[in-house]
Amino acid sequence: MKDNSQPLWQPSAEAIAATQMDEFRRRVNQQYQLDLNDYAALYQWSVDNREAFWRELWDYTGVIAADKGDETLSNDSMPGTQWFPQARLNFAENLLRYRDDKAALVERLENGSRRELSYKELYDRVERLSAALVAQGVVEGDRVAGFMPNVIDTVVAMLATTSLGAIWTSCSPDFGINGVFDRFGQVQPKVLFACEGYFYNGKVIDSLPRLREIMQRIESIETLVVVPVARSEEETAQVLAAEPLGKAVLLQAFEAAAPAQELSFVQTEFNHPLYIMYSSGTTGVPKCIVHGVGGTLLQHLKEHRLHGDLRREDTLFYFTTCGWMMWNWLVSGLACGATLVLFDGSPFYPSSQSLWDMTDEEGISLFGTSAKYIAALEKSGCKPRETHKLEKLRAVLSTGSPLAHEGFRYVYRDIKADLCLSSISGGTDIVSCFALGNPTLPVYAGELQCRGLGMAVEVWNDTGSAVVEEKGELVCSKSFPCMPIGFWNDPDGAKYRGAYFENWPGVWAHGDYAEITAHGGVVIYGRSDAVLNPGGVRIGTAEIYRQVEKVEEVLDSICIGQPWHDDVRVVLFVVLREGVVLDEDLTQKIRSTIRANTTPRHVPAKVIQVADIPKTISGKIVELAVRNVVEGKPVKNKEALANPEALSLFEKLPELAEE
Repeated sequence: MKDNSQPLWQPSAEAIAATQMDEFRRRVNQQYQLDLNDYAALYQWSVDNREAFWRELWDYTGVIAADKGDETLSNDSMPGTQWFPQARLNFAENLLRYRDDKAALVERLENGSRRELSYKELYDRVERLSAALVAQGVVEGDRVAGFMPNVIDTVVAMLATTSLGAIWTSCSPDFGINGVFDRFGQVQPKVLFACEGYFYNGKVIDSLPRLREIMQRIESIETLVVVPVARSEEETAQVLAAEPLGKAVLLQAFEAAAPAQELSFVQTEFNHPLYIMYSSGTTGVPKCIVHGVGGTLLQHLKEHRLHGDLRREDTLFYFTTCGWMMWNWLVSGLACGATLVLFDGSPFYPSSQSLWDMTDEEGISLFGTSAKYIAALEKSGCKPRETHKLEKLRAVLSTGSPLAHEGFRYVYRDIKADLCLSSISGGTDIVSCFALGNPTLPVYAGELQCRGLGMAVEVWNDTGSAVVEEKGELVCSKSFPCMPIGFWNDPDGAKYRGAYFENWPGVWAHGDYAEITAHGGVVIYGRSDAVLNPGGVRIGTAEIYRQVEKVEEVLDSICIGQPWHDDVRVVLFVVLREGVVLDEDLTQKIRSTIRANTTPRHVPAKVIQVADIPKTISGKIVELAVRNVVEGKPVKNKEALANPEALSLFEKLPELAEE
């Protein structure tokens, strides 16, 4: 890998000393009579002494629990590890530890509406809704689902559910009916919270037709709680009166009908199910990934407080839907007492400036988004540094796909020069990160700053040896608390083991193609199963996307390997700016840009213009689905896609039959 020796940003010694990360390092030194003098030393200690690290983190972050227990780790083998086997705690209690007048949640919708809830008001709302769920018969272990936009009521419903020891699961209202059934149909929820409509890109989308179908197809749902979002409460009531929806009750009526009851928090085991989340499902029915109370809480506290330096005075925003794990990650910010901004709608409506207007108006200090958003923002010509104050903004977080070097430089050049740009990577599988940001470390273009504390993240070559400054498989070689408990409807654990432990038994193989740099950073080159293999040389797709993003005429791209004459050839599909046509000159410009900064093997044999690229509902491009279409194979679960019609653009292309 080329030397990337000059950082784009470097914290001062004073800034480092003021962080919670450095405070934690000093605490560990004092507690254990050590002399860990930097993050690298602290990280190594946390991996070599995992039990001491996670206990110390528990105490430092003030986890609220009926019992911590004396034992930290039993049965230390993956899968099946037991962390804090004697502990008893409640997730919602930890997120509702503050009960004052400080703003907890600010809701901003695309149509301009704004709502705010203080920590005290949030507690009161959760208390009322929890009582209603109890009256409905919801008990520990029941599933409660949300077919909801990213609004205050969704957070309240999750907290009310988890206060009872019940299990929360959600997806966003832009999922198609089969996508919802493939998810909720597997886990059989007792109660469904759903909006009657939502706003997107200047339009009002009516959810009621899909709700009727959901209720017909998922028999386990005893009550449908309808949450007015796009209509007023009165209008929603009138619509439901005119066209009754079986088992439906308005949120306000659902709460009002229940007798008042003081909020109590059911104390559960550390590994008690908290969330059921879903794999993207682009290769079949989605896997139902079950995450536990304690592991999720501890990991999020670590990532927010230490890796993000999140404090009570901060305002945290992440652009996400309720169908993406970043929503669950965002909501955990309540445990730090910060103000969370919930936005629902298109990030580019009515203009590319919209989220930056909101950043100034709400005083956002940590701004989270996807790498695709940053790339699209740059292509749009938006330069927030010239148009906005961004006075409180001190960190930008990016995930979803690898952030290209140019994306890093764009943030520092055109958004703000003095901030910590944290590219983060993990996934729904662990509802958190393996590699992420760090306010005490420099930022290098194209790199995630560090591996997360307590996570034995390594890159292994084909022989199973750990390597540095070489590409290979990203693994976690020792157990960690936020591993899934397992998969729903997987009684013998075969699906779970097959997903992560097939390559190396007892070692978590995450499915990312990656590299650890000389200074401890991480570079992600794409998903392992999408790696290209021309001439037997492994190429991560992110290496090609990084170069293509430099080409002004290209708005988006997707790259696959096509089997060709007993080898593989690289095929690049591009979406171009309006009015631009892919001619020979532009094709050569794309190829020469890729060749100039990579190797001849990276240069696509075919460059083909398409009108659209299929993506998951959380915005990730689906290389495997496109590859299957090109090879004439079926795509098993098109419902996982936001725009499944785009797949037809890749069928039987004459260009792909040519030499």
